[in-house]
Amino acid sequence: MKKIDISTKINNIKLSSCIMNASGALCRTEKELSNLLDSSSGALVTKSCTTNLRDGNKKPRYFEWNIGSINSMGLPNLGIDFYIDFLKKKKINKPIFLSISGFSLKENYFLIKKANLISNISALEINLSCPNIVNKREIFGYNFFYVSKFLKNVFKFNKKPLGIKLPPYFNEIHIKNMASIINRYPIGFITCVNSIPNGLYVNSYTESVVISPNNGFGGIGGKIIKPFALSNVSKFFSFLRKDISIIGCGGISSGQDVFDYILCGASAVQVGTQFIKEGISIFDRLKKELKEFLKKKNYFSIKHFLGNLKKIC
Repeated sequence: MKKIDISTKINNIKLSSCIMNASGALCRTEKELSNLLDSSSGALVTKSCTTNLRDGNKKPRYFEWNIGSINSMGLPNLGIDFYIDFLKKKKINKPIFLSISGFSLKENYFLIKKANLISNISALEINLSCPNIVNKREIFGYNFFYVSKFLKNVFKFNKKPLGIKLPPYFNEIHIKNMASIINRYPIGFITCVNSIPNGLYVNSYTESVVISPNNGFGGIGGKIIKPFALSNVSKFFSFLRKDISIIGCGGISSGQDVFDYILCGASAVQVGTQFIKEGISIFDRLKKELKEFLKKKNYFSIKHFLGNLKKIC
């Protein structure tokens, strides 16, 4: 029987599986990171880190319902030095994507320079899309001038494969304009999308919001956002240079979901809400389901259908 291959490449970085964790989901502490190293995920993505330790926003700050989640975590992380020290002392058996989320251009440059000194960091994922910082004025990914300035300067010193995690865009012109900026620089990949900002979930019985920060407003994730995320993946796939990989994220809970993202142009996927719900075993389940689905479709590699979404004429 012919073997089904779900391996992939992100900017020439080889992944044994196209399925990995999303930054922010069970990847903050030493135990969580060790679990990911021991899992069947294709890569490990760290929690988005800042220069110093952050406790994040006041709890409760995360809530799930049957088709989604809302969070306003506030970037709780143990600081970049913790993640660097963890990687130095561990035997690394898969690609490591260090997620970085500075609060300014200056901080992002500082963090990137520091990460460039660590050999076993495979790539940097710069989070320009966190929607859940109290008193932060904007999401950087919606400021095209900021993104352009950041990319213009970062490749003067960065030597590692670098990608950016983007917020969801809701108009084609915004995706087209962002793609035109990205296409001018040696970007290795993009990750899309982060949670949909400024959502609100109400408990009808208590007549209240369900999370504490930002008066209950937060980022929406889970199954409910999959159509928006797929549209971003598909549109970016049509506008970006073909050497720029796309990592899809948003609402993945089955092997068929993984298939849909690859069909729309993603080379790999990240799992967040469902990973938090299910735990580390999700990677085995998704791999098994994806292979079973591909077998039914008579595909033996993700290369055979990547980006081949058909249109109705």
